[in-house]
Amino acid sequence: MKKSRETWGSNLGFILAATGSAIGLGNIWKFPYITGDYGGGAFVLVYLGCVLMIGLPLMVSELIIGRRAQKNPVKAFEKNHRAKSPWQSVGWLGMASGFLILSFYSVIAGWAMAFIFKSIKGFAGTPDQIQQQFVDLVVSPSDSIMWHTIFMVLVIAIVAGGIKGGIERWSKILMPTLFLLLLGLMFHGLFNTDGGMAALNFLFQPDFSRLTAEAVLSALGHAFFTLSLGMGAMITYGSYMKKDTGIVRDAILISFLDTFIALMAGVAIFSLVFHYGMEPGQSVGLIFKTLPVLFADTGPWVSVPFFVLLTFAALTSAISLLEVVVVYFIDEKGWSRIKTTLVAGILVYLFGILSAVASFTMPFRGSDQGFLDIFDFITTNYMLPVGGLLTCLYIGWVMKEKDIAEEFGSRGLPFQMLRLALRYLTPIGIALVLLHGLELLPFMEY
Repeated sequence: MKKSRETWGSNLGFILAATGSAIGLGNIWKFPYITGDYGGGAFVLVYLGCVLMIGLPLMVSELIIGRRAQKNPVKAFEKNHRAKSPWQSVGWLGMASGFLILSFYSVIAGWAMAFIFKSIKGFAGTPDQIQQQFVDLVVSPSDSIMWHTIFMVLVIAIVAGGIKGGIERWSKILMPTLFLLLLGLMFHGLFNTDGGMAALNFLFQPDFSRLTAEAVLSALGHAFFTLSLGMGAMITYGSYMKKDTGIVRDAILISFLDTFIALMAGVAIFSLVFHYGMEPGQSVGLIFKTLPVLFADTGPWVSVPFFVLLTFAALTSAISLLEVVVVYFIDEKGWSRIKTTLVAGILVYLFGILSAVASFTMPFRGSDQGFLDIFDFITTNYMLPVGGLLTCLYIGWVMKEKDIAEEFGSRGLPFQMLRLALRYLTPIGIALVLLHGLELLPFMEY
């Protein structure tokens, strides 16, 4: 007898798990530094508009596809269309994206875990010596592999517990803890430093003179990627939703929480940056190089919670990425969850060693690059935008309107606006992200 499909134990559990999938390193790490690069408030305003016009419609789409089919991403496209549908290739692309992203994402998350213990010890020395700690970690194969191993063991253990006993249970622990840690760090920045007001002005006072075409496209791209779209995660989580839950309401709440967390992280980080007179645009080195220099003054009571926060954010996203791969083999091969999670997790782990060893390089785009940078570039610029674009075209032009309306809950004005967005507005936005990543936009200088 075929076992019935698992479902979320509660709607709160789903909201926390899906929000955890969306909230990752992109919120705590990437959003602050690209906001710094593109001038603050004006970029934030454009980003919020992009979440509403691009991110939210696509999230609703993926949840509808998943819940309607009650299947993994590959079979969801087929079941909602017809047998042997060519659209199932979109699901395969999502699975491949999730696998590849998790392989290098785990390495970066491992670095965050390592910095928890470096924080406990305390950052000391000259700024150059403190920043050198990150360089030493990255170039040490044994250290990177060790932390990559520890992080993947945690991810595998949580996913092996199932939907209710693993993912949902731990999301109810990790997400409130993450929020409280970030709230504490934000209040510290606002009330215990001299940079709080400068951070608020920077984030929420628009200066449109600094807004460029590059900034708008970056806001568009980040709004798409930060919500875990185009990689099968929301389709997978949607397949566990009960039929009596409101997809649109939940998608709005998840998008709001994701954006709110990113803004809180911006306040917390920029308060410190401005307090110590640093420049807000510090690229990816902001988290692992610049902030540890500042943490040498604040002490472990600020740095330890920060890197715990970063690790928790990475963990909640990582479990959704592994689940995308795991659910396929459970659905189609009938494997047990524990067996599937171990096999999939170990394969991801072994593939991730390529990214963990900095000396492993290959020619790519005119120079020798490490696998972490190569995989990041390929997934960010090619795989995810293509997956998102095809998903929009599928639900906008291929999937039956009555099926979409049934999951949506009505055929009123909001439904018609969603259909309009998915047919025209959202695909155009994602296409611009894809062309920008391919350096094919004629009005941009590359």
